[in-house]
Amino acid sequence: MIHLCAPGELVEGQSRGFVVQGRKLLAVRRDGQAHVYLNNCPHRDLTLEWRADDFLDASGSMIQCAHHGALFLIENGECVTGPCAGQSLRKVGCREDAEGIWIEP
Repeated sequence: MIHLCAPGELVEGQSRGFVVQGRKLLAVRRDGQAHVYLNNCPHRDLTLEWRADDFLDASGSMIQCAHHGALFLIENGECVTGPCAGQSLRKVGCREDAEGIWIEP
């Protein structure tokens, strides 16, 4: 497992971007659980963020692609509206303990 960040560095309702071993990732905490995905829109090979660490829509309830407006469920990465509806973000396996959020290599 690879250390992504300390638990307190990803607060509830926050999104953050990371680069780990050359892979661009995004992480979001929702209902106390961390969710990590590849930072890549399935519609086109583009990153998702509006600005650094800004991956969420205005309500903070969905991941939104800055380029196409596609909306993705935080819990499973499924696109529910936009040009890639029915597709999903690629989830990265992760676990969390007192020392940090860890991702699979």
